[in-house]
Amino acid sequence: MPQFPVDESSTLPTDGYAGTLAGRVWRPGIGPSVVAVRADGVFDVTASFPTMSELAARPDPAADLAAAAGERIGSLAEILANTPPDSRDANAPWLLAPTDLQVLKAAGVTFAVSMLERVIEERARGNPDAAEAIRAEVQRLVGDDLAALKPGSEAAMSLKEVLIAQGAWSQYLEVGIGPDAEVFTKAPVLSSVGTLMDAGLHPKSTWNNPEPEVVLIVAPDGRINGATLGNDVNLRDFEGRSALLLSKAKDNNASCAIGPFIRFFDKTFTLDDVRTTDVALTVEGPEGFQLTGMSSISRISRDPEDLVAQTVGPVHQYPDGFALFLGTMFAPTQDRDNPGGGFTHKEGDIVTIAAPKLGALVNRMRPSDACEPWTTGIVELMRSLVRRGALQG
Repeated sequence: MPQFPVDESSTLPTDGYAGTLAGRVWRPGIGPSVVAVRADGVFDVTASFPTMSELAARPDPAADLAAAAGERIGSLAEILANTPPDSRDANAPWLLAPTDLQVLKAAGVTFAVSMLERVIEERARGNPDAAEAIRAEVQRLVGDDLAALKPGSEAAMSLKEVLIAQGAWSQYLEVGIGPDAEVFTKAPVLSSVGTLMDAGLHPKSTWNNPEPEVVLIVAPDGRINGATLGNDVNLRDFEGRSALLLSKAKDNNASCAIGPFIRFFDKTFTLDDVRTTDVALTVEGPEGFQLTGMSSISRISRDPEDLVAQTVGPVHQYPDGFALFLGTMFAPTQDRDNPGGGFTHKEGDIVTIAAPKLGALVNRMRPSDACEPWTTGIVELMRSLVRRGALQG
C-alpha cells in the first residue's frame, strides 16, 4: 500500500505561517481540540473556543485566534508525522479535519467543464466505456466553453430553449446555466477526514474520481470568514445511473476530505484571493500512473458570494455555520487502463489537492469499509468538552 508523503513545508501555504491558520487535533485521553497553527508550534485553544464553529462565527476570527495563547501540544511536523493511520502512535496527538459542527454543504455544476461531464455521465447511464462518444456529441451540440455564460441570464435562457428543441437538455444544464444553483448536503456533521488520512470510495463503484475544491467557511449570519481545501469524492457510475443516487454517490464513510487547515481572512488573505485561487490536483497510482490537473476559481460560473446567498437566508438557517464546497472545473478523463475507458481510482491512489494560500490536502483512496470508521459524533464531542470544563453556561 502506498505511503503518505509527510512534509511540513508542502502542507503549509506557500507563505508558511504568515496567515491565520486554525485546525483540529485529536489529543489522546482528552478528545478533539481546536488549535492555532503557528511557527513556534501547535497550540490548543479549546479553552477559548470549544468548537471550530464557535470560532468561525466570531466577528473577527483571525484577530481572536491571534490573541488566544493556548497550550502548546507539539510542533506541526510532529503532529503531521503522527497523522497517517498506518504508523500512528495512539498515545500522541494527530491531525483531524478542521471543521466540526459546521454543516457540510456542496455546490455542484458551478463550472462549464464539470457541467458537461455531468451531462455525459447522465447520458452514459454510469457506463465509462460509452462516455467518449457521448462527450463528442455533447460538445458538438453545446460547445466546451460556457464559462462566459451567466447562469439565469437572457442568453442562458435562450440557449436552454435551443437545447430543448434539439433534445439535448439535461437536469445538469438546468442547475449549470439556470437561475438556481445546486447546493446539497455533502456529508454529516463531524464525518469528514483531514489531510494524511484515507478517503473512502464505495466498494461497489467502478467509475469514480476526485473533485478538488475550495471550501468556504461561513458564519451563521452568512459572513464568509475563511477557506480551506476539500475533496468532494464522486462516484460517476452511481450518479450517472440516476441523480436520485446523489447521496450514495457522495456520502459514504470517509468520502468527504477537508484540510489541511482553515485560513481565516486577515490582511494576508481575503475573499478576493479565493476568487483568483488556482487549485492543483495530482493523482499518483500504486502502479506508477500519474495524473495532474488545475481548477481555477476565476472560471467559476457563479460568484462565491452568490452561492452563499443561495445557501443561507430567510428560507434556511445554519446556527453553527457551514462549510461550502464551491465545485470544481476539473473532471479527469485521461485513460488509465483501456483506450476510451477514461479515469477511475485504484485502491492506494495518493491524491494531493493544493493551492498557494491554502496549503495541501493529501489523502489515500481506499474502499469506504476499509477506512477508519467514523465513531466520534456530536454527543461524544460534547462529553469530551464537558469533561475538560471547556463548556460555559
